Amino acid sequence: MRISSKGDYGLRALFDLAQHYGEGPVQSDDIATRQGIPGNYLNQLLITMRRAGLIESMRGPQGGHMLARSPEAITLLDILVTLEGPLLPTEPTRDDLVASVPEDHDFVAEVWLGLRHRIEGVLATLTLDDLCQRKRERSGHAMYHI
Repeated sequence: MRISSKGDYGLRALFDLAQHYGEGPVQSDDIATRQGIPGNYLNQLLITMRRAGLIESMRGPQGGHMLARSPEAITLLDILVTLEGPLLPTEPTRDDLVASVPEDHDFVAEVWLGLRHRIEGVLATLTLDDLCQRKRERSGHAMYHI
């Protein structure tokens, strides 16, 4: 598994929006500056994330971008699959190989499948709100909910 700059930058952009959730639209230049993301590249990512329903965008001088759902409702899996596609291939990449011991292929395929399920399981349990909470805890501004 490899996370490209697309996945990394997109996650950081949404993390930025999560930190400003409820404050109104956030301009892409502000996100780019805070997160160190090239502006043109960020704008391309924002279009992809808007089309996927992760964010909403408003035009105009008071416009910008906002999360389409609350930070608790957006998982890291949602974000990475939107930007990167499947995190591990579901099928082997070489169908032209013919093994003399085909069951070996099945054992290895089980390893990849198990790894994929574990990675996706972890990412599905982490939300943007979890990242915000971690940041608050490290800065000494933790908020506990009952």
